[in-house]
Amino acid sequence: MSAGSSEGEVLAQELESVGSKLLALEARITEVEAIIKRLEAAAETTARALDEVASHWDAVYRAMRRPE
Repeated sequence: MSAGSSEGEVLAQELESVGSKLLALEARITEVEAIIKRLEAAAETTARALDEVASHWDAVYRAMRRPE
């Protein structure tokens, strides 16, 4: 605490600093939540695509096993 600052002023400054950090953290959490949603959507798309590829390979293997 500096000589010219009262205890209340110092506390107010510290609270303002903490408040700013909380606001920044909330903004980052919101960004992370949006990223998570996009990653989940991408994972679902990837899973569907892999399932489709697997079904095509299954068809290829079945065709290869058929007697000609």
